[in-house]
Parts: sequence; C-alpha cells; structure tokens
Amino acid sequence: MLKKGSKLNSILTGTCPKCQNESMYCDQNMLHLDKILKMNENCSHCGLRYQIEPSFFYGAMYVSYGLNVAIGIAAFIISFLIFGASLKVAFIVIIAAIVLSFAIVLRLSRNIYINMFVSYDPKTNLN
Repeated sequence: MLKKGSKLNSILTGTCPKCQNESMYCDQNMLHLDKILKMNENCSHCGLRYQIEPSFFYGAMYVSYGLNVAIGIAAFIISFLIFGASLKVAFIVIIAAIVLSFAIVLRLSRNIYINMFVSYDPKTNLN
C-alpha cells in the first residue's frame, strides 16, 4: 500500500499533491476519453489551484514524451531482444504499446508534472 504523503501515492492515484484527499480529475475513469483531461479547478479540501499558472500543463508534454520513449524502448527490448521478433514486428509492437497506453500516459504525465512543483503538506490534514 502506498503511504499517504509520498509523491508516488499522489502520482499513481491522481490525488491532490498538497493534501492527497481527493482526485484532481472530474471523472476518475480514464476510459471516458472525452473527459480524460477535465480537471477540477481547486481542491475542495485544501484549496490548491491545480492550474498554477496559465498553460501550466503544457510542460507535462515533456514528461509525456519521456514516458512514451520509455514505453517504446521497453516494447522493443521485450519484442526484439527477448522474443526475437523481426524489426518490422518490433516496430508494430512499439506503436501498439504507445497507442494502448496513451490514456495512462496522459494522466500520469500531468500527475508527475504537478508533483514536481507541489509537495505534500501534512498541516492541510489537521482539522
């Protein structure tokens, strides 16, 4: 179980990075593609504004790029080096892996990016 207060907990659950009490997203289901990036404006528990500045989450594109490169490298290693597939098949596996993981990567990149700038504050959980 992930410990509340850790960055990993906030990143993997998509909860507010400051208080980790509620989801940052209006719809927690990543399969609802029309609402995948729809976020609440503020955390109703601690008041953190998620869009810290205009166009804040454009920086998450760089995180997304890094995650997609890692997925592509992992898919290549698994298909080509471990299973011995041809280069053509390995390329198809890379494309399939990136397409199938795009919803996870979109949310995960935003979660990682906001957690780079906002840290957990245990004082927000005192009542």
